[in-house]
Amino acid sequence: MNAREIRELFPILNQEVNGSPLVYLDSAATSQKPVQVIEALDKYYREYNSNVHRGVHTLGTRATDGYEGAREKVRKFINAKSIEEIIFTRGTTTAINTVAASYGRDNLKEGDEIVISYMEHHSNIIPWQQVAKQTGATLKYIDLQEDGTISLDTVRETVTENTKIVSIMQVSNVLGVMNPIKEIAEIAHQNGAIMVVDGAQSAPHMKIDVQDLNCDFLAFSGHKMCGPTGIGVLYGKKALLEKMEPVEFGGEMIDFVGLYESTWKELPWKFEGGTPIIAGAIGLGAAIDFLNEIGLDNIEKHEHALAAYAMDKMSQIDGMTIYGPKEAGKRAGLVTFNIDDVHPHDVATVLDAEGIAVRAGHHCAQPLMKWLKASATARASFYLYNTEEDIDKLVAGLVKTKEYFSDVF
Repeated sequence: MNAREIRELFPILNQEVNGSPLVYLDSAATSQKPVQVIEALDKYYREYNSNVHRGVHTLGTRATDGYEGAREKVRKFINAKSIEEIIFTRGTTTAINTVAASYGRDNLKEGDEIVISYMEHHSNIIPWQQVAKQTGATLKYIDLQEDGTISLDTVRETVTENTKIVSIMQVSNVLGVMNPIKEIAEIAHQNGAIMVVDGAQSAPHMKIDVQDLNCDFLAFSGHKMCGPTGIGVLYGKKALLEKMEPVEFGGEMIDFVGLYESTWKELPWKFEGGTPIIAGAIGLGAAIDFLNEIGLDNIEKHEHALAAYAMDKMSQIDGMTIYGPKEAGKRAGLVTFNIDDVHPHDVATVLDAEGIAVRAGHHCAQPLMKWLKASATARASFYLYNTEEDIDKLVAGLVKTKEYFSDVF
């Protein structure tokens, strides 16, 4: 793949910010959108904007075909068995909340355990905190190794016969760690627990095969994988979804409504109450087409090369602390760091003045920040449109930042 040619397909990247060409290194927060996705959204609103499933007129039929066609694209993208296992949501957060509020509420009781890790995003912590309070279940954390990775021995020590749910991110949005989900799922199942996977940082960057992973649920967001904001996916094994109750009630998800009782549609529609996210789903389908054309294997290889390059260049800067595993093979396409005696918000501000966009803060991972003994960090995250030149500009900006604050103080 040619990242420079791919970059030209993203209109937003062809601009200057603060007088310098934009260097966008914040794709872990949200990715930019290629013209193919922008045009798919524009075409929907210009040519066949209509509600789905409800009408027999031409526009309604075209909208329904586009919406349900996107569901089939998602199914193939993650190798689910059927479209009944693909639920459209607002994003990863909504998807995990659905599992916690429906499956968790109905299947947990006092004495049961929910197991997560210290590296989890708040979206994979707070829903479990809440359902634990509601059911009397206990929330347990898998401790991390010194480099931020998860040891399977530690997983075996933490997951017990009382564990009912294990929920782990496949790729850390802070450490770049790629977790052994297939092996963790096996440990969970051996103890009679289900496996929930936060795929927000993995679905955009690597091939996912839910049947091979044997996970029970997978959640991910469209906006991190070149798709629109406000659309995401919950994959769930059919046998589990069929037993679960919806968490939103209203139009679209019903079969029959009486005065005092109602029944629900079959899967997947019983979980999609109200007018669905039609344009978002169609845009996500276009994003999947785009990613498939380039190839997820090519994207992953490119990002790993960028991460290795960045680690090499950034580690040469005095006073630089880089978090997570040092080996390139253990790290996805992001680098989280701090510069001695410089607050990460100040780092991000100076870089922004150079047209370089990075993330600074706790990255919705405050328990992990506590584990790292850091109040906040800065993060540069890479995607298919980034190049080594972008990293060279980042490194130059970091050197300039360090020199500036050395002169000031």
